[in-house]
Amino acid sequence: MKNHLVLFGLALAPFVCMGANAQSAPSTPAAQVQPAATAAGQTTILVTDPGATVRPPLPTAKNPNLPTLYLVGDSTVRNGKGDGGGGQWGWGEPLVDFFDATKINVVNRAIGGRSSRTYINEGRWDELLVMLKPGDFVVFQFGHNDSGSLDDTSRARGTLPGVGDETREIDNPITKKHEVVHTFGWYMAKYVSDTQAKGATPIVCSLIPRKIWKDGKVVRGADSFGGWARQVAASKSVGFIDLNELIARRYDALGEAQVEPLFADPHTHTSRAGAEMNAEVVTAGLKALPGNPLGRYLSAKGQAVAPEAVR
Repeated sequence: MKNHLVLFGLALAPFVCMGANAQSAPSTPAAQVQPAATAAGQTTILVTDPGATVRPPLPTAKNPNLPTLYLVGDSTVRNGKGDGGGGQWGWGEPLVDFFDATKINVVNRAIGGRSSRTYINEGRWDELLVMLKPGDFVVFQFGHNDSGSLDDTSRARGTLPGVGDETREIDNPITKKHEVVHTFGWYMAKYVSDTQAKGATPIVCSLIPRKIWKDGKVVRGADSFGGWARQVAASKSVGFIDLNELIARRYDALGEAQVEPLFADPHTHTSRAGAEMNAEVVTAGLKALPGNPLGRYLSAKGQAVAPEAVR
């Protein structure tokens, strides 16, 4: 039985890093890149997320005879083209090193700027569903972009707060279609149900924390998207990795000065060093899942990581 793992979660040079055993899709328009406004003497931060109407190329598994680890989400998983543009990296690129490329493909299909809602609306989830087979694994990480406006003219990517069945009807200015917008929890539950319907195993992650400090500690998201992700996992009786809390604990231990170089922008997108640390935490969380279902696919580097979970 072939097993695949898909992770969901939120860049600029001609070379695109796509992970072990992955091949690129046909070329499409490049990501929109704009300099952010900065004060004199400060480093310019590049916005690397593809625009709302851009369909960036996404990699596919190179060796279909191997199980595949797919990464899907936002720019905190795959920033821009996944090549470190602007010094920004998602944790999906360094996660490759924690797995054995002779045993599993690692394919990062996350897209910057997307929310749990827009990844579905743009048809990228349907594309992935076609690839899923019984025995696959799917890991989700969304939330960074879900707090935006429901119907603004630049993104229209927000979701309703919570995990309930509330809805709001809008005329989407991006898609030019009438749309029923659901809660964050509704979209996450849909990912879980769709994955299970394909015979695959879903795993839900909370969003990685931003570099925002209060009283000497990093601000958590347990009362919003992090907590809602946990609630969805509990209601569906599926695996959960609390990346928000696990990574925040590491930041707290390091302190503000040592955390600063782990980021490549004011508070959201990590540097290569920060992405590598986060990838290690993802691996630790995966190993802490009951039965360690991905243990057989880990590289020596992955095997050396101690399991870690929030109890």
